[in-house]
Amino acid sequence: MNRIGLILVSALIALMAVASTLFVVDQRQVAVIYALGEIKEVITEPGLKFKLPPPFQNVVFLDKRVQTLDSPETRPIFTAEKKSLVIDWLVKWRITEPRQFIRNNGADFRNLESRLSPVVQAAFNEEITKRTVRGVLAVEREKVMNDVRARLADEAKAFGIDIIDVRIKKVDFVADITDSVYRRMESERKQVANELRAQGAAEAERIRADADKQREVIIAEAYREAQKVKGEGDAKASAMYAEAFGRDPQFAQFYRSLEAYRVTFRSRTDVMVLDPGNEFFRAMRSGGPGAAAGAAPAATGARK
Repeated sequence: MNRIGLILVSALIALMAVASTLFVVDQRQVAVIYALGEIKEVITEPGLKFKLPPPFQNVVFLDKRVQTLDSPETRPIFTAEKKSLVIDWLVKWRITEPRQFIRNNGADFRNLESRLSPVVQAAFNEEITKRTVRGVLAVEREKVMNDVRARLADEAKAFGIDIIDVRIKKVDFVADITDSVYRRMESERKQVANELRAQGAAEAERIRADADKQREVIIAEAYREAQKVKGEGDAKASAMYAEAFGRDPQFAQFYRSLEAYRVTFRSRTDVMVLDPGNEFFRAMRSGGPGAAAGAAPAATGARK
C-alpha cells in the first residue's frame, strides 16, 4: 500500500509539474514570458503554449483589444480669446509593443492611464489655446481632435501603444461664464421677442387701418348707391305724380291742399289764428276745384 501511495503521489506531482508548463493564450490576449525577471518571449498567436515551470519562467497576459481612456478630471483651458473652456475627451488606444509597454508601465493598465492622461491634457491645452471658442465648438472641432491625435502618435510609441482615435465628448464653459452666457442669451431672446411684438403691433395697426379704410369706402359706396336709388325713386315718383296730376288738375290741387293740412296740423300743440273764410280752408269747406289755389301760401304764413 505504501508503494502504491508513493506512486500516486509521484504521479500527481509529475502531473502538476507538467500542468505548470502549459498555458493557453486567448485570441484577445498577448502572453509575455518572464525568465528570472526578464522578458524572455512575447506570444501573440492564440493556442496551447509551453514554458518552463516556476520559478524559472512565469507568464503575464495583456489585453490586446482597443481600450478607452476617459478624461479623469475637467480643467479649464483658455482659448485664444482668453475664454475658459472645460473639455471632456476620450482616447482609444491598444498595445502594439508588449515589451515596451511592460518596461514603462508594468502589467497594470492603470499605470499607463495615470501617465497618459497628463500627456493628452497637455496636447489639448496646446491646441485649444490657438483657437477661438467658435472654432473649438464648431468650425475646427474635427481639426482639434486630429491635431491632438498627431501630437500623441510619437509619444505613444514610448508607452508601447498606438493611439486609435481621439474624441471630444463635450465642451462647456466654466460656471461663471456659463451663467453670463445664459444671461446674454436670455437678453438676446427678449430683444428678439420685443422686436417681434413690435412688428406684430405695427402689422395689426396696419390691418386695422386698412379695414377702417375699406369700411369707409364700402359705406360711402353704399350711401352713394342708396342716394342714387333714392333719386331714381324720387324721379319716378315725380314722374308718376306729374302724369297723375296732368290727367286731373283739380284732383292735383285737392291733393296739395291735403298735404298742406297734414304738414300744418302735425302737432296737437300748434295754435293757429285764422279767419274761417280764409282761402286755406277752402278745400275743407267745399272741396271744389279752386279750393287749394292759395292754400299752400296761406299755410306758410299762418302758423305761429
